[in-house]
Amino acid sequence: MTGVLVTEWTGRETRALRVALRLTVTEFAKSLQVSTNMVSRWEKGAEETRIRMGNQQSLDTMLQIALPDAQARFNALVDGSSTGIIADEAQSTAVDEQRRHPGDGRLMLHIPEGRFLAGDEGRSLYVADFWIDTFPVTNRDYATFVTATRAKPPYHWEDGRYPETLADHPVVYVDWHAAASYAQWAGKELPTARQWEKAARGQTGSTYPWGNGITFAKCNVRESGIKATTPVSRYRSGVSPYGVFDMCGNVWEWLSSASEIGRHELRGGAWTSPFDRCAPATVNDALATMCDDDTGFRCVAASMEADPGRPTAGTAAQVRHSGGC
Repeated sequence: MTGVLVTEWTGRETRALRVALRLTVTEFAKSLQVSTNMVSRWEKGAEETRIRMGNQQSLDTMLQIALPDAQARFNALVDGSSTGIIADEAQSTAVDEQRRHPGDGRLMLHIPEGRFLAGDEGRSLYVADFWIDTFPVTNRDYATFVTATRAKPPYHWEDGRYPETLADHPVVYVDWHAAASYAQWAGKELPTARQWEKAARGQTGSTYPWGNGITFAKCNVRESGIKATTPVSRYRSGVSPYGVFDMCGNVWEWLSSASEIGRHELRGGAWTSPFDRCAPATVNDALATMCDDDTGFRCVAASMEADPGRPTAGTAAQVRHSGGC
């Protein structure tokens, strides 16, 4: 069973834990050794409630020792909230560092060097350390690139502007050339298949980013019934062992790895994909000119230092790409 870590307990998570444990307010307060009035105030305040550190530690312990079915209920109750929840497995590598890249200013996570189990057959492969975008590139991120380089915006943007309601959704309708051009502009690259899969599955080759449990509640896939993209930070209980979001569902992601001349790999599945197509080991590919409403990308970097030989975010440098669709 995949557990969870709560980065900061609020009244929302507290109530979710109490309900998941099937406890009354009185029983829950007794377990925490606090007053029933205090628990009631926490829950009434919801996300506005900030809980003291000593009580946060008690809540952490209560969650970690909960039975697997209670943890599953907690996951379902908090999934999609705006508070900080990240996946935690026995074999997980704790989130090492999260920094903003000097090129495009986006958050990236460090993936350490080493071997990992890849593919359905669990082949042991080595990958040097690298950094990967915590989230897929969003419409807001891509708009900065469009403005700086005068690149052609995705065709579904009206008058060259993305819909405000989709600011934090992954950018779509970008072909491989457009994705690669963004990466070049930002001083980054598109991930290789090895890099992407390790970031998604961790070292021990779990089937999904969160472990081996088959659940639609941790990702945006066809069975979720949403029928559209979702904000990139929504599925907090579905992150990878390294803390990377949306490695299963939401949008297919372009990779640098070519399957043949003119075609490149895609990984991760999308909101249009059945759940069984979204496992990180599942390989898909497409023509580099393919452009669709369920395909986006994220980037990787070898280091967090700016490369003076590349254009960087905020410059007006033209980046050559075909990307229009």
